[in-house]
Amino acid sequence: MNKRTVRDISLEGKRVLMRVDFNVPMANGIVTDDKRIKAALPTIQYVLDHGASLILMSHLGRPKGTGFEPDFSLKPAAEALAKLLGTSVQRAPDCVGPEVDVIAKALKPGDVLMLENTRFHKGEEKNDLDLARQMAALGDVYVNDAFGSAHRAHSSTEGVARFLPAVSGFLMEQELEYLGRATDNPAHPYVAILGGAKVSDKIAVIENLLTRCDTLIIGGGMANTFLAAQGYNMQNSLVEAGSVNVAKAIMAKAGDRLMLPVDALAADKFDAEAASQVVDLDKVPVGWRVLDIGPKSIGQFGEVLRHARLVVWNGPMGVFEFPTFAEGTFAIARLLATTDATTVIGGGDSASAVKKAGVAKQMTHVSTGGGASLEYLEGRVLPGVAALNDRR
Repeated sequence: MNKRTVRDISLEGKRVLMRVDFNVPMANGIVTDDKRIKAALPTIQYVLDHGASLILMSHLGRPKGTGFEPDFSLKPAAEALAKLLGTSVQRAPDCVGPEVDVIAKALKPGDVLMLENTRFHKGEEKNDLDLARQMAALGDVYVNDAFGSAHRAHSSTEGVARFLPAVSGFLMEQELEYLGRATDNPAHPYVAILGGAKVSDKIAVIENLLTRCDTLIIGGGMANTFLAAQGYNMQNSLVEAGSVNVAKAIMAKAGDRLMLPVDALAADKFDAEAASQVVDLDKVPVGWRVLDIGPKSIGQFGEVLRHARLVVWNGPMGVFEFPTFAEGTFAIARLLATTDATTVIGGGDSASAVKKAGVAKQMTHVSTGGGASLEYLEGRVLPGVAALNDRR
């Protein structure tokens, strides 16, 4: 990574404005999964240990952008952070404005202030530079540790970096280091695994990875479209008719580097309690649908994965939210936990899958950014990263 980090700047006596990704799940005003808050702790603690005060900002959910909405307040996140830090976290009534300015300027080294949801302002998602300028006025330096929002050019992720010295936090650094292994001089044999529902969502990722990996495994709903392109009757399975020709072109280009399921677990309906059976691909019962990969597929994928030095995984192998159709996804997760390969899990459903399978800690890196990791794997420039200061 050629971006400056928080290690590269002096923090003593500074007010550090730090973008975090505290867009966390909540229920009844309580954070139900604090993984993203915990992920920011190393940078937060580093800043405080080096004599700075800290001003945190984040978005949460999708408020209307017309002012404060209680359901989208970051108060629960601030309370969860205070417990994790073992210290008080002040809260601001907004993310900009005269009252916020007064609170920010009164901070002393070691103090922590949580700003309110940046998306309470319409200008945030429009990357309004006047809003960004007001945010920047709160601090002396800017640290971006919100990889999960780095693919958005918003006031708090890209705009504010135009007005302050702008560096990466440790989480951002780690994300770029491991995802960079998937795109820049990767170790070989390199196996990429893509799952999820739609081919159309991942065409750019498929094309980019095929220029780098040795084997690309495709599962999940998107595999149905490729199998339909091979001539299989997928019955009522999710198939993107508009992407069948694209799938044919990809298969022709990839040759034997592309691996698809060879059997499936089919269901009589899309339901957790559906009747199910393992079937060969040419024997999907009339009116049934494929909801997971089958045991032969797990075995064949496993043989390739056992020899890999690098594995990048984005997207489940089936409808793993339904226990009956989770085995394909969980089997891949368990297998990755036993390999010697560097394993990079690309956020979103994949991160949830390795956690549910109980093997998240055995992965080399589990990304905190679903959309951001996907765009990075596509080869896109992430605005929140590009805006940071380069190392000289």
